[in-house]
Amino acid sequence: MTFAKASAFVCSALLAFTLTGCNNGNTKPDTASAPVAYTGPAVTIASSVPFTKDSEASDAVRKECTLDTRLPEFIEESAKSQGVKVVRGTAVPHGKGRVLVMEITNVRGVAGGAWSGPKSVTIDGKLYDSGRLIGSFTARRMSGGGAFGGYKSTCAILGRCVEALGNDVAQFLAKPTMNAKIGDI
Repeated sequence: MTFAKASAFVCSALLAFTLTGCNNGNTKPDTASAPVAYTGPAVTIASSVPFTKDSEASDAVRKECTLDTRLPEFIEESAKSQGVKVVRGTAVPHGKGRVLVMEITNVRGVAGGAWSGPKSVTIDGKLYDSGRLIGSFTARRMSGGGAFGGYKSTCAILGRCVEALGNDVAQFLAKPTMNAKIGDI
């Protein structure tokens, strides 16, 4: 391979990576290749997902980015394509029916958009069925901002990560397993 061909290949690969956003570039499930399979009960999730006290989320990110309320919205939206009905309300682990309890365990996202480095959001979740633990996961999504990331705010970049996490969690709800590692883990 000549130097010119190798350089062109590297540039193409870097451009493709830059354009993707949250690594896979696909925050919507591929419904064309996988039919809706889930036929189980509805899943209750909290309307707001708490941050753990050691999540490293700054006060500005907690107040301005609304990750805690956007995550349940994205899960509910993505779950429809998985055939999973999600109900937002109070998520009590030992309540009746299926309940997903989650926490935002880590947020990497200093102010400055893509200019201040990559951003990521990590969450943990446990799925209960009438008080019995039937699934658990740790999920993380990272982004450098995608194409022209420098022109996106930190909240916009973290929002893309949370949207991708919403899709990941929706797929988990359709086929829960114990100790699942989801997303960019």
